[in-house]
Formats: sequence, C-alpha cells, structure tokens
Amino acid sequence: MRISGYSGYKSHGVAAAVALVNAVTSRDGDDSEDALRGLLRDHGFFWHQFEPGHAEAFREWGRVLRRFFEATDLEAAVDLLNEQLLSIPMHPHLADHGDPAGLHIHYAPPSAVLPHRFRATTLMNLSELVCEYGLNRTGVCAAEGCDRVYADTSRSGRRRFCSESCANRTNVAAFRARKRRS
Repeated sequence: MRISGYSGYKSHGVAAAVALVNAVTSRDGDDSEDALRGLLRDHGFFWHQFEPGHAEAFREWGRVLRRFFEATDLEAAVDLLNEQLLSIPMHPHLADHGDPAGLHIHYAPPSAVLPHRFRATTLMNLSELVCEYGLNRTGVCAAEGCDRVYADTSRSGRRRFCSESCANRTNVAAFRARKRRS
C-alpha cells in the first residue's frame, strides 16, 4: 500500500468541478455523454463506470455548482455548500486502489454510484477551498464575453480568468486602449 500526500483543496475535485460547470453551463460547453465521460477520465474519476443514465445527474450537478462560482457573497456561497453537504450522505473512508494515487480519502460510501461519488468529492474539495481562502479564488472569468468559471489553486491566488487566452486577450485590449488614449 502506497501512502500519498494529502492534497486538500488541490485535489482533482476542484478542477473537475470547474470542468463540469464549464461543460454544462457555458456557451461553448459540451455536455454530451462522451464529453462527460472524457471529463471524468481527465480528472481521475472511474470514467469506465459512467452509464448513459448518469449524464443528467452530472448536468444537474453542473448547474447547481454554477451558482457557487457565481456567488460574490461568502455567506450565500457557504449556505449553498452547506445545503448540498446536508443533501448527500457522506461516509468518508480511506481507499487504496493499487494505482499511483496511493492511499487517499473517499467521501461517498463505496457502494455509491459514480454521480454520487463525484458530487461528494467535488463538494468536499470546494468546501476545503472556501475554508482556506473564502471566495477569493473562484468566480466567473473576467474577460468580456466569457461565461466560463475558474478556481485558482496556485500559490499566488491572483487568477481572474478561465484561461491564459482570455487573460491575454483582455490584457492586449487594455494595452491597445491605453495606446489610443495617449
């Protein structure tokens, strides 16, 4: 049994939550069954357990989480997270699948279906992020016309864009606007 370091908010659950919200709720998102299966695979979930009937549960969870990323008031975000924490039976336990992940924490019971396990993990990891940093590291992209969400797990915590391309586009536009004024 390999022991892994506890990664807290930096776990794959935060990135998976962002990816799901963007897939389900953004204008350029893709919430098809294949895209959802790929999202699970890319973020270290047991994607091979995805069944077509699970797609709507993932879509619904993405819509719920969107409200969290749009929250600008800590109390409202905490209320949403607490409401969801009460709605999901949690049974934290240690697990080791014999893979590179090593020993780690699962939040849902071992018998839970994939959507339930995904909800529990993303919910706990977002809750850890909020406990550590408040809402200073989550939000909707600051680029004009972009509706994608982000979560910043970097050391500096200064991110305000969903991607480097949105940040670069905004910075170039601001630079050109300054040049025109001078």
